Amino acid sequence: MMKLINEFRRGWQGLSQPTATFSVGFALVCLVLATMARWGLAQIRPDVFFTPYFPAVFFATAFGGLRIGILTAIAGGALGITVNFSNATADAARFALLAIYWAVCGIVIWGVEHYRTLVAQQRQISRRLLQEEEYRKLVVDELQHRLKNKLSTIHAVLHLVLQDQPQIWNRIDPRLRALAATDDLIARADGSGSDITDLLRSELEPYGHVRFSLNGDPLFLPAKLAVSLALIFHELATNAGKYGAFSSARGLLQVSWSVSGDRLNIIWDETEGPTIETIGQAGFGTKLFGSALRPFDGKTEISYFKSGIHCTMQCRIPAS
Repeated sequence: MMKLINEFRRGWQGLSQPTATFSVGFALVCLVLATMARWGLAQIRPDVFFTPYFPAVFFATAFGGLRIGILTAIAGGALGITVNFSNATADAARFALLAIYWAVCGIVIWGVEHYRTLVAQQRQISRRLLQEEEYRKLVVDELQHRLKNKLSTIHAVLHLVLQDQPQIWNRIDPRLRALAATDDLIARADGSGSDITDLLRSELEPYGHVRFSLNGDPLFLPAKLAVSLALIFHELATNAGKYGAFSSARGLLQVSWSVSGDRLNIIWDETEGPTIETIGQAGFGTKLFGSALRPFDGKTEISYFKSGIHCTMQCRIPAS
């Protein structure tokens, strides 16, 4: 019984084509139920000959397909002519009704079969898209794995070469780690990018949750823009840890962002940090601030106040 129920469910949902025997059996059940309904209606209107068979044709076609629907329509017409529940005889009027009945059945069968065909095509397209998506995800995962291994190799080679120059290595190492962390965030988002909040938290949480606040609506950044902003955030966070708000026990950081059209505005505001006495020579960070957002029609401006660094970033969010 469960096997029949499962076959009926799969056939009705269009997941598989039921067997011919099961389809014919289902059509016979529909005809029997329609004949019983006709008998009930005959107690009120004896001249109802074909109307109860329309639902039988509809359900038989929806379940079994075109041929089963045609056979059900023919059988329903034959029952309407030969089976009587009154003293009425098959006259010309009944044959005229038979012609109308078959004409309407033809329209019903065509409509149901057309719908079945569309549903089958959509299922086939969905199945193919799912297969392509699984293959694409497999390729992307493999590519991300290889890139991660390559970055680890580069990290190891540079460490080996620069082991006698710790000052240079200490400048390169955290930036490589920041890139690796950003790549992990983007990978978790299926390679499409990263949320700006996740990007900021990955850089700022090592300094303590109570030392910073983030203000802005949820915003998903495309991959290339996320990488550029991750490098800027890393430089700002590193400077805040060495010389800015995070180097002071009372120092605080507030990062806020807003979107206007396709333009992104970010404000990095440090307070209660140590007083900035002198500004050193331009290094890698300064050059990065000037060039990182240039591909996105953007710019970075830094102001050095007594209370701490105030940085504004503006750029265009790519449509992709």
